[in-house]
Amino acid sequence: MQKATVISGDIVSSTNLVLEDRAMLEVRLKELLGALTDKFGTFGRLIKGDYLECVCKAPQDALQVALAIKSFVKSIEVQQADSRKDNIRIKLFKTHGIRLAIGYGDLQRYDPEKGIMDGEAVYLAGRLINQSASTHGKERVVIKNTLFFTSHKENLNEQFEPIMALLDVLLSKATSRQCEVLYWKLMGKNEDEIAEKLGISQSVVNQHSTSVGWNSIEKTVEYFAKTLKKDIQ
Repeated sequence: MQKATVISGDIVSSTNLVLEDRAMLEVRLKELLGALTDKFGTFGRLIKGDYLECVCKAPQDALQVALAIKSFVKSIEVQQADSRKDNIRIKLFKTHGIRLAIGYGDLQRYDPEKGIMDGEAVYLAGRLINQSASTHGKERVVIKNTLFFTSHKENLNEQFEPIMALLDVLLSKATSRQCEVLYWKLMGKNEDEIAEKLGISQSVVNQHSTSVGWNSIEKTVEYFAKTLKKDIQ
């Protein structure tokens, strides 16, 4: 039995996106899961096109991976819909992108080649996502939180709850371009490499990085990793 972190994610207002964007989003999410596997050695899978699960065998990587997922989804540009109601929900997608829950606990069965992940960490993350407010079928939707951490250790829950809330607010205010820069920073790219990828200058990358609060995000990711490493030992 091993300790692991499992990230469960549910795309905000996915059913209100136009059909072409829903199809595009599914393709992009599969590409993202592949990139995360290459970078962090994670195992991820997409369920019904708008729900994902991702196992971090190195539990300390979970916040960095979760923020990479969050910033990637928020960087995706989508179209306006024909109905006013759908456009209100699409605005929620642009603001929040995806709900993410990090579950930290035991992983009893794990076989990426067979697509098997089973254990406490999976249930903790999935349960928390299911309990969080859904936008489906509601006339008026207010989303307060979209980034969560859960475990059976109350001291960790208490430590990380305010951190998740602050990161949530920070990312909800970020533009799609800022999120794009943040994603590549979280994936380990330097500003010159990001500038080349995005076709902009390094100084513009730096401006976006500063505006999204990269220095604070980087320190928070390091704190999370250090804290979980200490707990595992």
